[in-house]
Amino acid sequence: MSASTKFKPTLKLHQVTALYIGAVLGSGILIIPGLVAEVSGPASLLAWGLMAVVVLPMALTMGLLSAKYPNAGGVSYFVSKAFNNHIGSLIGWFFLMSVGVGAPVLALTGAGYLCLAVGLNDTYRLIIAIAILSAGLLTNYYGMKITGQIQVAVVLTIIAVLTITIAGSFAHINPANFVPFMPYGWLSVGQAATILFWCFIGWEAISHISGEFRNPEKEAVKGAVIAAVVISVIYFMTAFVVVGTHSYGPNISDVLLMYIIKTYFGPYGAVLAGFAALFICIAPAIAYIGATSRLAYSLSVTGYAPKALSRLSKKYNTPLGGLVFLAICFAILLVVFSTRLISISTLIQIPNATFILTYLGGCAAGIVLLKDNRFGVVISIISLIFTALIFIFLKWTLLYPLIIAFLWFCYMLVSKKFKFGRDWF
Repeated sequence: MSASTKFKPTLKLHQVTALYIGAVLGSGILIIPGLVAEVSGPASLLAWGLMAVVVLPMALTMGLLSAKYPNAGGVSYFVSKAFNNHIGSLIGWFFLMSVGVGAPVLALTGAGYLCLAVGLNDTYRLIIAIAILSAGLLTNYYGMKITGQIQVAVVLTIIAVLTITIAGSFAHINPANFVPFMPYGWLSVGQAATILFWCFIGWEAISHISGEFRNPEKEAVKGAVIAAVVISVIYFMTAFVVVGTHSYGPNISDVLLMYIIKTYFGPYGAVLAGFAALFICIAPAIAYIGATSRLAYSLSVTGYAPKALSRLSKKYNTPLGGLVFLAICFAILLVVFSTRLISISTLIQIPNATFILTYLGGCAAGIVLLKDNRFGVVISIISLIFTALIFIFLKWTLLYPLIIAFLWFCYMLVSKKFKFGRDWF
């Protein structure tokens, strides 16, 4: 499955790096450091350190594949090239529908944080979430060059706020908060590591934009490595401050960033935390919407998705069909949320299995496609094993990829793309 890329290469290294950071450094930093500290206490820092090491092979696998095979299809294209078009298209559908759910959840998380900070109700939460998603859709409609520039500004703002927060909290760290270091045993560290995986997904998203890197052979890998180091340092230092100041526990972990800033920077700190959360959620929204709209285009032009998704903006040459499709998905999810039939905590879990399956496909493709690079094969194997271990812990969320696979199968039959016994192995 190959799509002739019609998108102009405009992204430089600093923009590529910002897109990587924005995609990975998402809403997880708002709540995960507190949650894992509750699970394993100060020993959660071991889990963060482990993930800082493990995340590099994951980032490099996607970076190497993007450098060698830049394409709007991203992981879907890698899997198609390594195995076959049908499996590749299914992986593409998994990612496409993951973002259809994941992006609204991300927007609602950031909006909820801001509303809590300034005392607004759920009506405003929906309005702010719509604004976040609209920002992601509009920036990608106007083109990746503008998107890259905006992402640089957003990411720099996030890093500045988090750096000030971390630095300002150091004076309040109490060594007694690190004792006992491992109150719940080694098993709790492993449990914490599985939770942390969700803080480090996002590398696969930028593979869909790799065709728009000015020099993908250099920028994909270099940008991924720089981003991995920056993200790991920020996450670890945030976790260190959370443990050192004991900013976790009931009614705190869910709003830990706000709690820290308000406690150590005064009452206006809560408002600052709310707007910081807004930026933290806008960054991945921009990256994921850009990636998914291009994947929709790729699937469509190769016949694995409705033709309407391949429509491009005549003025900006951007994937209009994919953006409209995402806008419809977002509207449906926000309506569902507004009915209160499904809680935000449930919605958060729905795309987990599909994201993991996307990574499994990408890592498996890396083992095949990077066979002329021993280093690439080794890191692909490491990433595949680690991702497979996480997959074991998935429960009811496996229902979502099963539903997507059924819809994909139906489309294959209707479009006469599917042929039994052919092109599968």
